[in-house]
Amino acid sequence: MKKVQKGAPGYLDYKKKVEIIRTVIYFGIVAAVFFLGYFQTGTRLNLLTVIAVLGCLPAGKALVGVIARFPYGSIEHERAEDIAGKTTHLTVCYDMVITSEEKIMPVDCIVISGNNIFGYTHYKKVDLKMVSDHIQTILKQNQYTGLAVRVLNEYKPFITRAEGLDNIAAVEKEDAREREEAIRGIILNISM
Repeated sequence: MKKVQKGAPGYLDYKKKVEIIRTVIYFGIVAAVFFLGYFQTGTRLNLLTVIAVLGCLPAGKALVGVIARFPYGSIEHERAEDIAGKTTHLTVCYDMVITSEEKIMPVDCIVISGNNIFGYTHYKKVDLKMVSDHIQTILKQNQYTGLAVRVLNEYKPFITRAEGLDNIAAVEKEDAREREEAIRGIILNISM
């Protein structure tokens, strides 16, 4: 299985597979330790049972990761290629599940150009204002002010704005790549 970096298309599906494999291995080790102690002593009242019970803690944590990521999939490959082809001068990140204290909000793609941040999610139940405000609040806490953040749940308006931003970025040739990468890193930090 090829490793996919956070922010790249296919990351959520990759991470989901890794978490499932990790969870199965952890619970397999717990079961093996428990049965080893049981078959050696003939009773479950032994030291290896205690070790198996303590081993359930990391296994349970891995299971929580699987449960949290399970409802969300990666952006469609064709759509990711379409976005990548139309945003050659922009900073782009894909496959995010942005977390706040109140909600988990999946976002398929975010494009960053100067002071403009546009996102797209195909999930209709996502509160667009809340995810936009949350991203803006986190960026303000990291001293990035004056940014316009907007997340859309319709593809056509999103890709139209992304193309427009790409055309502007191609003409202006402003060197804001380092700042945009820093903003991208902050957004990825608040994502699972």
